[in-house]
Amino acid sequence: MSSYYNDSRRFFLRQLNLETVSADLEKNYENPEAPTLRSYEDARKWYEMLLDNAGHIAAEFIAPRAEAVDEKGARYIEGRVEWAEETRENMKVLAQAGYMGGTLERKYGGLNLPNTVNIVIIEMVSQADASLMNLFGLQDIAVTVAKFADEEQKNRVLPKFASGAVSGSMALTEPDAGSDLQAVTLKAIEKDGQWYLDGVKRFITNGSGDVSLVLARSEEGSKGGRGLSMFLYERYRDDNMIVRRIENKLGIHGSPTCELQFNMAKAELVGKRKFGLIKYVMSLMNGARLGVSAQALGIAQAAYEEALKYAREREQFGKAITHFPAVYQMLKKMQAEVETGRLLLYRTALAVDMEELYERKLEHGEDVRDAAKKAKNLADFLTPLAKFTITEMANRVTYDTIQIHGGVGYMKDFPAERLARDARITNIYEGTTQLQVVAAIGGITNNVLGEDWAAFEAAEYAGYEREKSSISAHIDVMNTLNTEIRELKSHDLYDFCAADFVEMASILYRLLHFMPIAEANEDKRELFRFFFSESDSRLRYLADRVRTYRDRYGEGIDILKSDFI
Repeated sequence: MSSYYNDSRRFFLRQLNLETVSADLEKNYENPEAPTLRSYEDARKWYEMLLDNAGHIAAEFIAPRAEAVDEKGARYIEGRVEWAEETRENMKVLAQAGYMGGTLERKYGGLNLPNTVNIVIIEMVSQADASLMNLFGLQDIAVTVAKFADEEQKNRVLPKFASGAVSGSMALTEPDAGSDLQAVTLKAIEKDGQWYLDGVKRFITNGSGDVSLVLARSEEGSKGGRGLSMFLYERYRDDNMIVRRIENKLGIHGSPTCELQFNMAKAELVGKRKFGLIKYVMSLMNGARLGVSAQALGIAQAAYEEALKYAREREQFGKAITHFPAVYQMLKKMQAEVETGRLLLYRTALAVDMEELYERKLEHGEDVRDAAKKAKNLADFLTPLAKFTITEMANRVTYDTIQIHGGVGYMKDFPAERLARDARITNIYEGTTQLQVVAAIGGITNNVLGEDWAAFEAAEYAGYEREKSSISAHIDVMNTLNTEIRELKSHDLYDFCAADFVEMASILYRLLHFMPIAEANEDKRELFRFFFSESDSRLRYLADRVRTYRDRYGEGIDILKSDFI
């Protein structure tokens, strides 16, 4: 039996200590809802069983249906949206296996999993069929309901999510409000204590779902984010929302992207008025961005495996093309990027788990404000850093996978072209790469990774003195250049350099956390040294580019002055 719970996923998950998170979720293993979990060892074995089972489902049931899902896609028929038959089968199997409420509490029918475990399941499902992740993996709708809705709403909606009886969507964007959600105009109108939604939403992933969280303008005459609130809309309780059409897309065909018309549709306020964008959407988007990072990593894993398989089988000039240095280098770079992307994703998920742990402690009255703030800062930085890194990486890996296949990679006979089409959306939706830079750059300015840098400097790595010295020098260069650019007090110049600083931070974060892994695990040492060599030259290039910008534009020259603007 094949399983997508492969050695790499198992290895990088085991590098993390989930004991604190697990104990808190399971009430120090005295949780009456989980009588078989009485120690971390019990919990760890249970996680492994769930992951292995999900890996089998992904490899043996979902993956063989991916081509049919891509070909058939979702269909729009007289106002109704229908998933492909294979998509319905996939969702049914995942629901029957209990995976639909991964991080929801058991009282709602969920598995009560750490995000760090659940994200591996999402990654494996995405490797099998990226479009399915948009129906299964974006469980953040349910998580947001669990965090911010009242008890009646939670008890009514969450068991439906956990059982797979409903699917969800987050209805945020509009024709004139994409990245700029402060421009949302869909109206929320209150009459006699009942809220009604009126207006249009566009580009809504699975907008035909049964439950939607809708961002709407609740404060008449308001402008900006302060006038927006979050609303819960359930299609099975109201039929005044219609799907006007679904988009004809490049990829992820199994997932319908919808345009919605709300015609005074009944809805319920979630949480407090005017907190829709500034609090609830930010929480929702952070979860969605983590999910899309896992989706992109799953696609990249699938593409790498397809490229490696083809390169081993394809012979030219009397030998397999893996023996050509140019092809070998491409494959090795894919492997290094995928594995270090996995390291980053899993550590990001753990940071989110720690943030949520401290949130629970604060709710219980514990004085952990400093630790909670630190955990939130780290999660808020790593989440956009992961999406920035992994979604761009997935696009490069799928591009190179087609290149390794040559002409046949451009044909539908092989999965390579589908994977490239599916990857392309990941660095666009749930916040473009450019918006991830905006979200992450503050963490570099505020030295969120200061403790990581300090711990790295204090550690000794036998046999890696040269690499450590080089990484330390790159960290100093990045921090020095960041300070120099800030002190020039040119917002345009700082924004111009921001993507380079974020890429530097991503590379350095992966290097300094990969090095101790390589030191302790002989089978990872070659990969680390390859990644180090690739990274060393890239970091030098990025630093030189920032210096060029500094020298050219640091004297007050208008960086945006150009003939084409």
